[in-house]
Amino acid sequence: MTENIKVVSERNTIGDYDQLSKYISGKNALVLQGGGQKSIFTAGVLDAFNLSSFDPFELYFGTSAGAMNLCAFLCRQCGLGKSFITELTTRNEFFNLFSYIRKKQYLNLSWALDRIMDFPYRLDVDMGRCVLQQKKAYAAVTQVNTLKDDYLPVLESDWREVLLATCAIPALCDQPVEVRDQPYVDGGISAAIPVQEAWRQGARFIAVIRTECPETSSVLPEVGESSPAGFKLPLDYVQNQWQLLSEQWRSSLKKKMSAHSKNPPAHILNGGRWLFGADNLFRLGDLLGRKFDSRLADMLMIHFQTYELTLKFLESPPDDVFIIQIAPSMTLRSGPLLSNKEDLLHDYALGLEAGYNFIESWESAKRVLYSDDLNMQDSEFR
Repeated sequence: MTENIKVVSERNTIGDYDQLSKYISGKNALVLQGGGQKSIFTAGVLDAFNLSSFDPFELYFGTSAGAMNLCAFLCRQCGLGKSFITELTTRNEFFNLFSYIRKKQYLNLSWALDRIMDFPYRLDVDMGRCVLQQKKAYAAVTQVNTLKDDYLPVLESDWREVLLATCAIPALCDQPVEVRDQPYVDGGISAAIPVQEAWRQGARFIAVIRTECPETSSVLPEVGESSPAGFKLPLDYVQNQWQLLSEQWRSSLKKKMSAHSKNPPAHILNGGRWLFGADNLFRLGDLLGRKFDSRLADMLMIHFQTYELTLKFLESPPDDVFIIQIAPSMTLRSGPLLSNKEDLLHDYALGLEAGYNFIESWESAKRVLYSDDLNMQDSEFR
């Protein structure tokens, strides 16, 4: 790991603050990974921020469940993200496995958003808009026709449709969501961790809240080498790589699927990372007797490629940016879907501690920065 990428967890701060102190006075961004109910960890981190009145960011990016947590944070409603996951996404009205199998009743995010606007939750959209007067916040979505990533502003007049779009995972949601005359699906397909977009928009310090351990993040085995120069033009690079490597990816995926008559097992896909997870998605497919859909295969390959690029970016970011990943030190107990409340509360507590450790790292870096400034002023005075 290079000097300008660090990890904070519930167990540790970054330890060395000199390098971080050189970046924190510039443009700062907060990036939130998705992960369905695993985003309870993210809710804990953001509650630590709210409880500490801590928000040094000018740019915000959230994907799927990360975007919902981001809205709660911007509205300054401590505990709302936690309540949304533990009280609403665990209800049968949100998702019921047997109803999905027997009656094909899809994930009902629309019901959950209606509830979050009502008593006792009442998302304070006006407060969020006030917070964003001098800032910008986006939800990552995927264009249906091109499978490219797009970034839609949150908490504007169409905030509800934007949240529906960023969470609209194929197979668990009945259809794409139209926003501003464009059909979109789950942002986790093309921008699971939109850290490159934060960098492209000028952020030079980026905090990334993860819902998985960085050490256990993985993609399919590489079938070709990727050029580091791609980070200079990430969008073009993704498009070019898709043209060059699509057949190799298809061949690799087909070989892994060849021994299975219906659907590929979850572990050869994406480890449950893509929103509600390949494990649940394809188990449901098996129960319903569905065949593996070629369009879904294209989405998975786009996810693999963009996620691989993101991991490479996080492993070796450009020299002009400092990145801290706020992540659990262990695999979270909760899953993307159908988690029990005890596991959710455990992972929330991990996020809370990780959030406080990040704040400690930030404040320590500020002290180093102020100390250097004072020493410089004293030297000039002499």
